Amino acid sequence: MDSTWFLYMIPGLVLGGIAALVTKTTFMRYSRVAASSGLTGAQAAAQMLASQGITDVRIEPVRGFLSDHYDPMHRTLRLSPDVYGGSSLSAIGVACHEAGHALQHAASYAPLMLRTALVPAANIGSNLAVWLIMIGGALGMVGMMKIGVIVFSAAVAFALITLPVEWDASARAKRLMVTAGIVSSVESASAGRVLNAAFMTYVAAAVTAVLQLIYFMMRAGLLGGRRND
Repeated sequence: MDSTWFLYMIPGLVLGGIAALVTKTTFMRYSRVAASSGLTGAQAAAQMLASQGITDVRIEPVRGFLSDHYDPMHRTLRLSPDVYGGSSLSAIGVACHEAGHALQHAASYAPLMLRTALVPAANIGSNLAVWLIMIGGALGMVGMMKIGVIVFSAAVAFALITLPVEWDASARAKRLMVTAGIVSSVESASAGRVLNAAFMTYVAAAVTAVLQLIYFMMRAGLLGGRRND
């Protein structure tokens, strides 16, 4: 990689750093505000799912800070300690967001299905592509570099399809938190700020992935002629 790589990465890295900071500070701010219902994150997620007739999704704790996620293969919500047992607006917002993914799964929400299908290719693309492009560039094997670009495109597609998936999960959470009697409309607005901040981390990841793809395409001669420096 040359110095140009850093120029391409700077916008995404800066945006990512800001998004991570805003997410953490927003979560911590509303983690000090208790929900009037007194429900924990785990209880809120279960109530939101039950309100939509979903009772077969397991909810279990997982280690880590904001390591919350939905596992579609095992139909399991895994919530971090602060979210699983917390009764703050932050905890409830994050838990209901993850429950939103379970509802997407139950409804066969197309973007979620596509993202799940892309997971294997995205994992390979993010790990293998850089090596193909670096080795291909070092050996002057343009064909190998182009294969690396194609492989990396799967990781970029994953990052892009993640945006509507995450936005929709948050939209479901914001709406159903109120209709399911988990929080008031005023409390929902506060919990929603946590989700809005978290969404920016996915935007930053997508921007970084796209910029890196553009750089790789340039290196492989697919944009503006191949660079040899």
